[in-house]
Amino acid sequence: MTTTSSSAPTRTRARRDPAPDLARGAMLLAIALANVMIYLYDHPYGLRHHVVTDGALDPLVTGLLTATVDARAYPMFAALYGYGLARIVATRRERGWSEAGVRGYLRRRGLGLVLLGALHAALAFSGDILGWYGLLGVLLAGASARWSDRRLLVVAAATLPVAVVVQGIVYADPRVRTERELFWSMAIEEPLEALLWRGVEWLMTPFGLLAVVPALLVGVVAGRRDLLGDVASRRRPLLAAAVVGVAVGWLGGLPMALATGGAVALPAGSEAWFSGLHVLSGVACGLGYAALAGWLCTHGRLVRSWAGRALRATGARSLTCYLAQSVVLAPLLSAWALGLGARLGTAAAAGVAALTWVATVVLAVALERAGRSGPAERLLRWFARPQAATIGP
Repeated sequence: MTTTSSSAPTRTRARRDPAPDLARGAMLLAIALANVMIYLYDHPYGLRHHVVTDGALDPLVTGLLTATVDARAYPMFAALYGYGLARIVATRRERGWSEAGVRGYLRRRGLGLVLLGALHAALAFSGDILGWYGLLGVLLAGASARWSDRRLLVVAAATLPVAVVVQGIVYADPRVRTERELFWSMAIEEPLEALLWRGVEWLMTPFGLLAVVPALLVGVVAGRRDLLGDVASRRRPLLAAAVVGVAVGWLGGLPMALATGGAVALPAGSEAWFSGLHVLSGVACGLGYAALAGWLCTHGRLVRSWAGRALRATGARSLTCYLAQSVVLAPLLSAWALGLGARLGTAAAAGVAALTWVATVVLAVALERAGRSGPAERLLRWFARPQAATIGP
């Protein structure tokens, strides 16, 4: 007995838990704030490749974003991505899909993200994360469906030190330098040359984002247990996880925040250690942010408020809204377009990012009112659609 694309879940609107969508919607602001700094060029660069300026407000903004967003937003999104993979497995099994059908769907979906990420990088932003998430989805399709929770957590614990060491070293150079050492395409005025460099940079991106791997695996375990589903029964555990995760993240990011903001100078030779601590605490912070979203969703008034509905609409279309950010930021800031990245400081760039995020929220709300999903989500569902998923073991 088989099911065809006519009965595929792409045709039905499944119940959506509010917590993951609210988390994605809010954290897209953090993604915008993190990504916009990559576009700044013709500035001196310091620790973690942050722009160094002499103004009063710019260092404050740099330090604040380092503590709360830098190396914190992407682990949180990775955890939610893993959570989503686990929920996909659970719902497809409930509908009678075979194990091979479930794994095939996950692989096609991951491949679709890789292709979208490649297009995103080629046209606009080489710091794209979709390709890396998609590749992990392809590689971990079997693990998401078959590995035990214990095995997933053991692998997460084993990969975390590797990520801490690699990312810690990559971003530990304390020298103030005038030449970019990452994302060179942002400063290249020739469009074709910038496009070619974006391809190279996109292939390098995973080395700077290895910490998303353990976060994703933890998210799979959380998704299997549906921890963000029935949040009302988990109010206290979610609050405890949020407080601990966010506190560890902000305190662990404080040394780097003070250093990038110019308030202190780290002891010579300690930069790699503090950079590694920044990455390690960032994973805890990302998980804490996700738990915080779950706890907030235990407050019905917030979920039903206009702000809650707007964030949920944005989170439900997070792929479209993430890509829409680049539609605004790349032409506005890159050297091959208007080139405002050479003239803006970190405070002004953060303002541009916030306004861009607001614009994507407005877009998402308009799509919600029209009863339409995001175009990128529809494209991904089309690409991953099942041709024939066999029911049975």
